[in-house]
Amino acid sequence: MKTLKRSTTITLAATLLAGTTAIASAAEVNIYSARHYQTDEQLYNGFTEATGIKINRIEDDSDKLISRIEAEGRNSPADILVTVDAGRLWRAEEKGIFADTSSETLTKRIPSSLRHPDGEYFGFSKRARLIFFNKAEMKDPPKTYEALADPKYKGEICIRSSSNMYNLSLMASMIEAHGEEKALEWAKGVVANMARAPKGGDTDQIRAAAAGECGIAVANHYYFIRLMTSDKSADQDVVKAMGVVFPNQDDRGTHVNISGAGVLKHAPNKENAVKFLEYLASDKAQQYFAVGNYEYPVVETVKPAEVVADLGHDFKQDPVNVSAYGRNQAQAQKLLDQAGWK
Repeated sequence: MKTLKRSTTITLAATLLAGTTAIASAAEVNIYSARHYQTDEQLYNGFTEATGIKINRIEDDSDKLISRIEAEGRNSPADILVTVDAGRLWRAEEKGIFADTSSETLTKRIPSSLRHPDGEYFGFSKRARLIFFNKAEMKDPPKTYEALADPKYKGEICIRSSSNMYNLSLMASMIEAHGEEKALEWAKGVVANMARAPKGGDTDQIRAAAAGECGIAVANHYYFIRLMTSDKSADQDVVKAMGVVFPNQDDRGTHVNISGAGVLKHAPNKENAVKFLEYLASDKAQQYFAVGNYEYPVVETVKPAEVVADLGHDFKQDPVNVSAYGRNQAQAQKLLDQAGWK
């Protein structure tokens, strides 16, 4: 059993070991989380300070947590699942583990495109998938995701594997925007333009482009911010070498994804769980998201961290509902495989 991480003195261990039906407590909420950022401790502590409700938490991989909740069924002590990427939230939705949640606060503060249409989950932070380019090598960088397939960029693109959830969601958004046939054509064009077989994470793509191994890298914005805020001279050299494009500003807008959470169907502390989600939409919690992992707040009146604003924050974002990333996920993987995207 994975060690329970506690932000309070209350523990779930006895319930989990006993395997008995979870019992509601007026003073606690139980969270299964796939977010692993140390700064999230501020979120949990802030909620307890504001409400007096204590938090118990288990952290693990998204798929493992989803499987665990499904296996525990009605006996699960979990009230909330927190994870990253709408594609993973959709996987949980497909397992039927979320409850439909109605909250005037969440509806008012979270844009409709960043929450499930029926309230099964809500986005609480945004990550933009951007195009980075080597300024010395690339004088005419692509301005859209579609342009990544332009033959003039042959041998120039560094990007992660097709199984990476960020790329699956990007492909899902291409399916939503253009249909399957054109999305497949696009994927084939990107593969033809790759400088190398996909490997490594988002930061590796940026570093490879800065080193001249390719001219273009596709990555989530906060990976570049981490380089910007690094005190290592090598990282600063990478930052100086690279330019950034927020794609599709003249049409549908930049692809954004979410970190999100939902109340679980068999939650023993549903009222407290809804209070926690509403807290995540508060200005204070949104600031924690903004500063902690350099993500964009979802609440429009909350400003991002200064370093994120310096990269770019007043940009047009794709208004498609993030549930489409999950709905199109299986087809996205199929088409990427057909395109030869490893």
